[in-house]
Amino acid sequence: MEHHYDTVANAINQLRQQGFTVDFNLEGNYLICPGNKIGLDGFRIVEVYRYEGESDPSDEAAVYAIESVSGIRGVLVTAYGPSADVVSEEMLEKLKIR
Repeated sequence: MEHHYDTVANAINQLRQQGFTVDFNLEGNYLICPGNKIGLDGFRIVEVYRYEGESDPSDEAAVYAIESVSGIRGVLVTAYGPSADVVSEEMLEKLKIR
């Protein structure tokens, strides 16, 4: 069942309640979290939610629920559009919203 949350904060809170408790960050071809650096083949995207600012394009964001092959579950929040994070083409392809 697919959920739609009205805000980024609500999506993050609900995902945390579902066990996605780690905060992921991007670094090149890796997801980074405390004590771990996870490569492209080391994780899968479980869910993704996209948000568009009503009047400000810089408010565009995507919230990813991610699980690593070792069982680490967490959330990655990225900007997209004009304020998107600089990442590799490979990571962009992996994170592409379908």
